[in-house]
Amino acid sequence: MNFSRLSTQRRALLLAGAATLAGGRAAQAQEGGVYRFSPVNQYGIELTARYWNPIIDYVSQRSGVKLQLKIGRTSADTTAFVLANEVEFLFTNHMFSPEREQMGWRVFGRRQTPPIHSQIVVLASSPIQRLEELEGQLVAFPGPEATVAYKFSYAQLLRRNIQVQVVFGGNMDGAFAQLLSGKVRAAGTHSQLAEGWSRRENQALRVLWQSEPLHDLALMAARKVPERDVQAVAKAFIEMSRDPAGQRVLAASSEAVRLPASTQFVASNGSEYGAYRNFYQTAPASLR
Repeated sequence: MNFSRLSTQRRALLLAGAATLAGGRAAQAQEGGVYRFSPVNQYGIELTARYWNPIIDYVSQRSGVKLQLKIGRTSADTTAFVLANEVEFLFTNHMFSPEREQMGWRVFGRRQTPPIHSQIVVLASSPIQRLEELEGQLVAFPGPEATVAYKFSYAQLLRRNIQVQVVFGGNMDGAFAQLLSGKVRAAGTHSQLAEGWSRRENQALRVLWQSEPLHDLALMAARKVPERDVQAVAKAFIEMSRDPAGQRVLAASSEAVRLPASTQFVASNGSEYGAYRNFYQTAPASLR
């Protein structure tokens, strides 16, 4: 099978299916010199693959360290692979709770975009104007692992004692599909994903609440990855924006998901993620 010639959708589905295999198969992949790279499912599987495959192909070529996309069908599935130590590199903000930080994942970079916010939104055509009007209503979220789109936004509802019926869409696009269909009245979201969806679908949204500004997601490596490989991968990500070929890859991937044209990867030691760590100090117990 010529994997490179498969359609993007089929390739994504094959990768998602392969990701569910047991640990023995995964161990073989690492022994063969391939590291698994798992970004959280911010979009549907096909769009996630369209965004990430060109980027990890570029990083693999420039670094000499082979990366392969590994995603589950939902954000929670992908994070489950991480918690089971089945992957070696991440793009995530799901690892900043005190318990998960004990797993030893190292931040080596982050995606640089305008600040992101947790938000609770409705369609612009909705009569709902205030959070209190969501009492008793169905509200969609991407999934229980979505730190910004679910945990931050749902915590705000709980703090205000606004009781809603939670519906998980599997990823942000799934949650917005529920909103657009009228099955739910509002959605908890991540401002960057909301803006991208709104541009792709030509649908206006009204923001009922948003959080303080936050940094975009982090690039992380497992502690079992040799330092030379981490440094090679980090260098390739960070220097993408300085290389004409890398700039073209970044521009095309950003356009696919409607990210700003200036989007790039920069070095980080994880210190920028204090707001995420602080969240877990005061979050409702069910969200920690």
